[in-house]
Parts: sequence; C-alpha cells; structure tokens
Amino acid sequence: MSHINRQKIVSSVPQTGFFGHPKGLFTLFFTEFWERFSYYGMRAILLYYMYYSVTNGGLGLEKSTALAIMSIYGSLVYMSGIIGGWLADRILGTSKAVFYGGVLIMLGHIALAIPGNTSLFFISMILIVLGTGLLKPNVSSIVGEIYSEEDNRRDSGFSIFYMGINLGGFIAPLIVGEVGLKHDFHLGFSIAAVGMFIGLLVFLFTRKKNLGLAGNIVANPLSNVEKKKTLKFISLSIAIILILIAITLPLGLLTFKTFTAFIGVLGLLIPTIYFIVMYRSPDTTAIERSRIIAYIPLFIASVMFWSIQEQGATILANYADTRTDLEFLGLTISPAWFQSLNPLFIILLAPVFAWLWVKLGNRQPSIPKKFSLGLLFAGISFIVILLPAYFGGENSLVNPLWLVLSYFIVVIGELCLSPVGLSATTKLAPAAFSAQTMSLWFLSNAAAQAINAQIVKFYTPETEMVYFGTIGGIAILLSIILFLLSSKIQSFMKGIK
Repeated sequence: MSHINRQKIVSSVPQTGFFGHPKGLFTLFFTEFWERFSYYGMRAILLYYMYYSVTNGGLGLEKSTALAIMSIYGSLVYMSGIIGGWLADRILGTSKAVFYGGVLIMLGHIALAIPGNTSLFFISMILIVLGTGLLKPNVSSIVGEIYSEEDNRRDSGFSIFYMGINLGGFIAPLIVGEVGLKHDFHLGFSIAAVGMFIGLLVFLFTRKKNLGLAGNIVANPLSNVEKKKTLKFISLSIAIILILIAITLPLGLLTFKTFTAFIGVLGLLIPTIYFIVMYRSPDTTAIERSRIIAYIPLFIASVMFWSIQEQGATILANYADTRTDLEFLGLTISPAWFQSLNPLFIILLAPVFAWLWVKLGNRQPSIPKKFSLGLLFAGISFIVILLPAYFGGENSLVNPLWLVLSYFIVVIGELCLSPVGLSATTKLAPAAFSAQTMSLWFLSNAAAQAINAQIVKFYTPETEMVYFGTIGGIAILLSIILFLLSSKIQSFMKGIK
C-alpha cells in the first residue's frame, strides 16, 4: 500500500473517541472480543462434544481421534490465515474479508448448534477454519491502518486490542462451558453463534462511521490477466482435489489416519518452503540471509513451545475432565473453566512483563535467551503435571491446583516468547518478504499442532508420566541448547537486538 493511500486512510478515520485512541479501535476491539468469545467458547466444549457418548449428547468418537481432530483443526486454522491474508491483499480488502469471515464462522457455529451427525460436524469445522482464516489476520491489519506510522499511540492501541482478545477468551469458557457441559452442547454452540452475530452487528453498523477508508482499499489488487490466471489455478486445484478424493475414498486410501499424516507433512513442508524461497530470493540481501539463518532456531523453538501450549486445549482439557477432582472448596468446577486460565493469567501478567523489560533496559536477556526461557517454562509446566501421578498414582483424582499451576507456568513462558517472537519477526524479516515472514511466524503454531495430531494418540492414563516427562524433558533440553547457542545466534542477527 502506497504512502499516499496510508495517509488518506488515516485522515478518514476519526482520531479520537475511544480512550484517546482513534474511534475505529472501538469497532475493532468489540468485533475481535466477540469473535474470540465465539471461538474460545466453542473450543472450550468441542473436545468433550466429540468424545462424550451419544447418550450424553456427544458424538461418541474415540478419545484419541477427538484429540487428533482438535490438533488438526487448530493447525488448519493457522494455515488458512495465509489464504485469508492473500485474498484481502489481492481481491477483497481487509474489511470485506473480516465481514465474510465472521459470516462463515457464525454459520459454522450454527451448524454445530443443530443436533446432527458427524458429517454436519465436519461441515461446521470447514466453515470455521475458512472464516477464521479470513477474519483473524485481517482484523489485526486494520488496527495498524487506523494509525499513522509516526503515531506513538500505535503500540498502546495494539495492547488495548490484545486485551479484547483475552477478555473474550477469558469470559467465553465460563459461560459456554457451563451451559454446554451442564445443560446441552448444542445450546452452548448456539451461544457461540450469537457471540459472533453480535460481533458482526458491531462491525457492520459502526465501520463506516468509525473506520472511514480503513480496510476498504485493496493493497495490491490483481490485474485482469492475473485474475484469469488465478481463477484457472483455483479451478484446477479444486478439480484435482475432487478427483483425488473420488479415487482414494472408494479404495480406502483416504482415511482419517492418512489425512492426519498429510496435515503433519504440510505443517512442516510449508514453512520449509518459505525459508528456502526467502533465503534464495535475489531480493534478499546478504545481511538479510544471515538474519534468516538466525530466525530458523527461533522458529524451531516456537514450534516446540506451541506444541506444549496448545495441548492446554486438548490433553490438559481431557485431564481436567477425567483426572481432576472437580469438587473444590464446596464448588463443582466445570472442566471447561480451566480454558479461561490462559487468557486470565495473560491479562494479569502481561503488564508485569512489559514493565520488567523496560526496567531492565539494556540488561534484559537477548531475543534467543528469552526464547530459551519460554521453552524452559513450557517444559516445566509438563513436568509439574506429571507429579500428581508420581505421588498419588494414575487412578487417583488430582487436586485442581496442580492444573492451575501448570497453566500458570506455561503462560510465563508464553510472555517470554510470544510477544518477543512477534517483535523479532518484524525486525529479522527481509524487506521484500515482511508480510510473508509474519505469516511464517504464525505457521510455527500450525506446525506445532500438526505435530500434536501425531503424538496425542500416545497419551493414556497409563502412559501419562512418560508422555508429559518426555515432551517436557525435550523442551527443557532444547531450551538449554538454545541458551548455549544464543551468542552465536545473536551474531547472525547483524545488529538486531
């Protein structure tokens, strides 16, 4: 997007009206709040819906299958962001992408709200994956558009926006989890659909007044020739996929197991191709190539971290349901409520970490060392959760405070790694690939969950200690290696700190 267009957009947005920030931040804050309420509310009960028996309102899937589906679903959500970003940049514009994405998400939740069969369930998953891919990356992009590049309110605006994400993620499991597990899953999914509907109404009725031209200008529109080529490519791709499905399905080659393996390969192959293309590009300078080399170990550490963190919605969600004593201090705890812990701890601790890094100034750890700390805490969070089985056996119910402690520790790791990773990505990205490098950062989460889809099947109450101990131990070992190599990695960053 040209500098002229950027200035034109900023001038069209009322620059005060929401706590001293542009008025458009109100629209984006509440659109994202309700989208995250919708997403995290649905996710809080989705695993239980899959593996609970039909008589208990679920689909009655095998628990290992349900865990793998959750991981595949998470991986595809992050992969779809690449498509959503491309469609916004080349065809739709970010505003239309956000709206159409919200509609697809709402339709997906409505499909979940209808008592049906497994086929309807998978249709809903496709709708939500595509919708989230359109909405999630593009609503964040619009936040950047409403501020000029010199506006010192920008970082504060993103912090307020990030708070909206976590508030939605905190509240949703408490409400949807309570209704879905204690009353009816489909009623819980209905609440998630209503949440997305409210978000759409906020966006639809306030965007013209509050956002001006933000999101309406297509950054790099396709030419007529490119449109024809793109249409041919998309049509050919769809035709090939349908032919492959038509051939492999009757032969029994397309199974859930082979699809899971395919997603696993894709989760690792796509970022590998990204790295190779960026490194070999003639548009990448020698200094930028060095920074790409430095980024690779950080990317690997990120994959390892998210592999553990994302199991909070799969393995630990199952742990909360089957291994945790849900009677605590006279209260009956819903297992879905534990999904509120991550956003709650982020809301409480993020200001502390922001203050800490400013306080330390030049004495704060380097980027690779912060990543190593993130991995260390992630590994410790899994070591902590194996201790109850070590002390009390695999059949005893566990005090819920063990689970709270595990979530708390991994959030400390997240605050060492996630915001730092976003910042490092913008600094280390080659100039010609700045947007694509940000997509690459989010692909570390996609790769992590693609790997999780392969490994969650090894978790059982009998293998609990080995499972948590092995994964936690690998993370701690990688954190030590990363710490020891931090000076070398820093030298490849060529001045970036």
